[in-house]
Amino acid sequence: MKDTFKHKGLRQKLVSTLVSKGIVNKNVLAAIGKIPRHLFMDSSFLDHAYQDKPFPIAADQTISQPFTVAFQSELLEVKKGDKVLEIGTGSGYQTAVLCELGAKVYSIERQQELFKKTSKFLPKLGYGPKKLIFGDGYKGLEEEAPFDSIIVTAGAPFVPKPLLAQLKINGRLVIPVGDNVQTMTLYIRKGPKEFEKHELGSFRFVPLLEDKN
Repeated sequence: MKDTFKHKGLRQKLVSTLVSKGIVNKNVLAAIGKIPRHLFMDSSFLDHAYQDKPFPIAADQTISQPFTVAFQSELLEVKKGDKVLEIGTGSGYQTAVLCELGAKVYSIERQQELFKKTSKFLPKLGYGPKKLIFGDGYKGLEEEAPFDSIIVTAGAPFVPKPLLAQLKINGRLVIPVGDNVQTMTLYIRKGPKEFEKHELGSFRFVPLLEDKN
């Protein structure tokens, strides 16, 4: 679990790359500049850890491209103490960014292998979420709702209704919607049944898995 000066330098370069691509939120940039992304990846990928690219992790999943993590995090507009639901813990990197932003994070992972690995690993780095749940992200987490914001880190073919229902008024849902290529979509809850929708460009994510059991 080493984080060297070299890693820190590479992170600052990555932050500069994200700024050049339009990320402006200082807290998000600081979080990416601080979190040792290389520790979230297999050692064979260490040289790639601070390139702005996604990489494969266990269970046929990926660790998202840093720009995508920063872009989604910026859209959430996280304030310290916000209650945030994350659908798709994956490597735990996005979880760590949310924790660094001061959020109380509830995270759901569908892949047993990743769930086991991440639930041990995140607390070691000091980024333990409030709750890490093995389960179906399509259902959200009703017993902890409502949330200030919800982030989905996998491509959803449609917007699951429970996620919209579990947002606070003025809460924000950031979700990539689509099959092969996804449109990053932001929903802001304006009332019990009113939502403002923004579509913010094309991205590629691994698919959000539904519980088939």
